Parts: sequence; structure tokens; C-alpha cells
Amino acid sequence: MRRPKPPLFLARAPYRRRRLRDAARLLPVLGAFLLLLPLLWTPDSRVALGSGDVIYFFLVWLLLIGLAAAFAPGLSGGDGTDDEED
Repeated sequence: MRRPKPPLFLARAPYRRRRLRDAARLLPVLGAFLLLLPLLWTPDSRVALGSGDVIYFFLVWLLLIGLAAAFAPGLSGGDGTDDEED
């Protein structure tokens, strides 16, 4: 009779670093979606931007800078190879 395989153990630090890298890779996609969002709510396909749209762009821009700054310390911790830590 075969013994059951032990559960797969993933160390916390490499797992979190990988998830942080995944989130950092999705950040430009989120940014593009948020920056293109005002085009969806403009009526009658007019492209003129109002003052509210400009404020929205700057707020999204600041949010993206803040998120990138929050991700940066966790991304600089490893050298990119987690094989020896698995």
C-alpha cells in the first residue's frame, strides 16, 4: 500500500514575494483601465475632458505612484530566483 504524499509546503517569504511580483505586473493593466475609464462615461462619444476628468487623472496617477512605492521594498528583497528557497 502506498503512503499518501505529504502536503506541498510553500515557504511564506518566497510565496509572498511571488504574489507581490504578480500584483506589480498587474499594476500597469490596472492603471490603463483606470485612465481609460473616463472615456466610458463620456456621453455621445465626445472626447473633450472637463476639469473633473483632469482631477481624476491626477488622482489615479498619484494612486499608481503610491502603489508602486508600496510594492518597491518587497520587490527589491530577492534576486529573482527562488529555487534555493523552495
